[in-house]
Amino acid sequence: MKTDPTSFILANTGLLTPPHVPEISLHLATEAHELWLKTEEELQEIGLPPPFWAFAWAGGQGLARYVLDHPELVAGRRVLDFATGSGLVAIAAAKAGAAHVLAADIDPWTEAAVRLNAAENGAVIDFTNEDLIGQALEVDVVLAGDVFYDRDFASRLVEWFFELRENDIRVVVGDPGRSYCPKDRLEPLVTYQVAVSKALEDSEVKKTTVWQFR
Repeated sequence: MKTDPTSFILANTGLLTPPHVPEISLHLATEAHELWLKTEEELQEIGLPPPFWAFAWAGGQGLARYVLDHPELVAGRRVLDFATGSGLVAIAAAKAGAAHVLAADIDPWTEAAVRLNAAENGAVIDFTNEDLIGQALEVDVVLAGDVFYDRDFASRLVEWFFELRENDIRVVVGDPGRSYCPKDRLEPLVTYQVAVSKALEDSEVKKTTVWQFR
């Protein structure tokens, strides 16, 4: 890294509440912040991958909302928030009474974002940068928000998620209609209308469904 992630995040984000999960505060980018306006070349210059952790994506907001409204999903259980990004879903799980929460993301910048956001919300969360896809897990529930945006990545995930499900791990995902969501192999739990940034998405509201793997 060419710059300190914690200092950069504090300087280039604001403390905001996602529209669909107002109970949680996150360090997020807005249209008023420089991070939003930086070009790809500028991000490369400072050693910053695309800052997915700086936005509350619709799938994550929907999933976090479901977790908070249905704490029995995670209460007293070991939970993995896969591809955690900002840590929104992991924080929701901690608030809902999970016995242990592990947030996972291979983007090295997410560790600082999750640490800052967890502290802001009084949540105790462990973090790993390890690529967990294909691994056996010692958890009870896997949560994943907005992960079916790429064909190859989604294909790997679906195979792994089904392996986990066969080992009695519950897998629950939030998805706002991404192209590679395997709907035919999922069971819907709830659907929300989630407010999002039109600059990131193709609308100001995304229909977001929380699904569980059959």
